[in-house]
Amino acid sequence: MKQIATPPYLPQIRLYQNWLRDQRGLSFDTYDALWRWSTTDRNAFWQSIWDYFELRSPSSHDVVCDGEPMPNTRWFLGARINYADQVLRHVGPAQAAGFAAILSHNEKSLGCEAAQAMSWTELRNQVASLALHLQANGVQQGDRVAAYLPNAPQAIVAFLATVSIGGVWSVCAPDMGTNAVLDRFRQIEPKVLIACDGVTYGGRDIDRTAALEELCASLPTVRHLILHRNLGLSTIARTTRPDWTDFDRAVSRRDKETEAFEPSWMPFDHPLWIVYSSGTTGLPKPIVHSHGGTVLVAMALKRLHNDVGCSYCANTLGERYHWYSSTGWVMWNAQVSGLLSGVTCCIFDGNPGGRTVDASGNKLSPDWTTLWRFAAELGVTFFGAGAAFYANCQKAGLDLSSCGDLSRIRALGSTGSPLSADAQAWGTEQFARIGATQFQRDIWWCNISGGTDFCGAFIGGHRELPQIPGEMQCRLLGCAVEAWNEQGLPVIDEVGELVCSQPIPSMPLYFWGDPGKQRYLSSYFNMYPGVWRHGDWLKIGRNGGCVIYGRSDATINRHGLRMGTSELYSAVEALPEVLDSMVVDLEYLGRESYMPLFVVLRQGLTLTVEIREKIVVAIRTALSPRFVPSEIFQVAEIPRTLSGKKQELPIKKLLLGQPLEKVVNREAMANPACLDWYVDLARSRG
Repeated sequence: MKQIATPPYLPQIRLYQNWLRDQRGLSFDTYDALWRWSTTDRNAFWQSIWDYFELRSPSSHDVVCDGEPMPNTRWFLGARINYADQVLRHVGPAQAAGFAAILSHNEKSLGCEAAQAMSWTELRNQVASLALHLQANGVQQGDRVAAYLPNAPQAIVAFLATVSIGGVWSVCAPDMGTNAVLDRFRQIEPKVLIACDGVTYGGRDIDRTAALEELCASLPTVRHLILHRNLGLSTIARTTRPDWTDFDRAVSRRDKETEAFEPSWMPFDHPLWIVYSSGTTGLPKPIVHSHGGTVLVAMALKRLHNDVGCSYCANTLGERYHWYSSTGWVMWNAQVSGLLSGVTCCIFDGNPGGRTVDASGNKLSPDWTTLWRFAAELGVTFFGAGAAFYANCQKAGLDLSSCGDLSRIRALGSTGSPLSADAQAWGTEQFARIGATQFQRDIWWCNISGGTDFCGAFIGGHRELPQIPGEMQCRLLGCAVEAWNEQGLPVIDEVGELVCSQPIPSMPLYFWGDPGKQRYLSSYFNMYPGVWRHGDWLKIGRNGGCVIYGRSDATINRHGLRMGTSELYSAVEALPEVLDSMVVDLEYLGRESYMPLFVVLRQGLTLTVEIREKIVVAIRTALSPRFVPSEIFQVAEIPRTLSGKKQELPIKKLLLGQPLEKVVNREAMANPACLDWYVDLARSRG
């Protein structure tokens, strides 16, 4: 265990505890005591979050939490709030301090030109102009505005404009297949579509005008189209909807009405946005979150646990917050929520591995310096990415000292899948080689685990607790998270089902088009009525640290021993020859257990007897001989969702004989072409 160095500033969570002591007369000797108070006196805790962050409402609230069991709990009855108001309240102070609201790059601009900067005043002006444009085109409170946009400033402006007038936002990434987008947008019947003409990814310009035509033709409720010419294409092909406007024109209005514009006050539980489950099988679940719940939980997570907006940054060049994401992953929502605290959002649109083809279309090796060079140029202070990104950097043997000045980075965030101890140790060693940062002697890892489902985190970081590589530091304030065994009892130092036994404000209001909340109930409350079951394996240590062991529906049950898949991945992917892996446990009724392991090897390598034996030894040593796979296959790619998660369960079902179209939606995948190999394997096994 390593005690992290004390930073030369007071972390946000310490400032909050000082405030509790001075304003509420509450003192806690340990974080565990603070956490237990936050989960047992939820009225006092969530009221303290509202007061500490000085959230605004033109009306008072009578009740913090009405005490109804999940999923019918209601919060802050009587309060009125607006997500966009919480963002735009920072325009004056941040602008006066000279901080930008958004700094952005894409694949084409990085290394070739300066980052695009949007001031807080310009952000407000564009939001006001687009909001008035939406109202002029019939958008009213509760109407859905769908977006088909990349991770660019235009997406943030469009989101804030929509929610500022009470519209309900929903976005899909332009790299998603048309059918996958329609599976989502058809369910919510949008009135307006805001879309781009195309995107650049991996060095390729991808024209999406044909997809845009199909979206317009297949969404009869769309009355108005706003086009962002991301690639500068001159036409929008043969659109059957002549009622359309260029994005730049829609945000350029400047008059007395835009100057006087203010976001509309909404009930605390007014719908904010609709996000979607991964959509592995069946229609994706359209999950509705509220303005108030999202703002409240985001403030607690970003400020207290992620330490975003730290006091040291606020007194120097300002906090510059980056968490790499596409608009198809909930981490885009998390990135945007940095604006709630008045920090600068640094966004990158494109492939985190850089250009994968040259001008002639020849395949290139990934360039994992891309995001680090981006961070160095923009002076990023908080750098977040998926765990797979750090693993790829480690495997590529990256030397971060060659990527520019990274000394302003004081925190590394990770999520999406468990971060291995090796990858974390690699990053720590890299920053130690770079030398002391401007903020502390040792880099701080803020590893979090949460979900799209409640747009938050259950487990995460604490700036003053010890760090153990491969482990998350604590359960988050207000989150009554436990690991339950098969008898439904909480356990410590044992792997169990991750549950949350008390409600939190950002849990979904409902699923769109789900009368009686039947889909909602079956998704989270079918195993333990009134208790949220998240679907992950979790172990909580006696020190309060937490480890996620993978999805509980993709468990290995090998010769009587159960185990989450992440432990096996940690052992296998620690080998320098292995870039990626996936294991599935096929439970054949009446037959011997069969567990294949699929590995992606470093370029130029083949699965020799020697490499196979190294993999077997690694598993046998780290886990048990019981978990040695039945067969090992070398594959070109591991199938992943658009958010980067390994698709263990669909491949398991495929190999158990279910048809491909029943187990996976190709257009909800990041790499659907790789499925053909697995289909052939399933066919060969009969």
